[in-house]
Amino acid sequence: MAPEQSEDRTTFRAATTADVPALVELVESAYRGEASRAGWTTEADLLDGRRTDADGVAEVIARTDGLLLVAELAGEILACCQLEHRGDRAYFGMFSVRPGRQGGGIGRTVLAEAERLAREEWGVGALEMTVIEQRTELIEWYERRGFSRTGIYSPFPYGDERFGIPRRPDLRFETLTKTL
Repeated sequence: MAPEQSEDRTTFRAATTADVPALVELVESAYRGEASRAGWTTEADLLDGRRTDADGVAEVIARTDGLLLVAELAGEILACCQLEHRGDRAYFGMFSVRPGRQGGGIGRTVLAEAERLAREEWGVGALEMTVIEQRTELIEWYERRGFSRTGIYSPFPYGDERFGIPRRPDLRFETLTKTL
């Protein structure tokens, strides 16, 4: 994927293995721990532990059926998202925006670029994702951007600390989808 630039000078590119430490830090800061509380996408009230690790990020980068899209401004990594080509759909995940930049439009810019890439470069007709059902505010944000709740749920992987340490017993994922 060639770097793309938006009007606000945000540059997009595929992540490389050299980006792994910075991307782990970004994802962790957006979702877990005290640093995540500076933004609105925190999962700190639902989960303790890690959101990802270097092996998990490197695995996403190494996949041949997708990419980890990085958004930069003046050389600073501001956001990222995972895109995985799944036939006529693309999976959208690991969406992270630096907490101090949340609420300023970078998330909408990254989502728009992910949609453009999936539609124009992969020719897919839809994006799909999973979101923890209890993340009501986040689900509403996606709905305002054209995603629909499907009513399709999958269990949270309790006991697998790669996904975090749950702080409550009722977590599950809901699949959201958006026609491109």
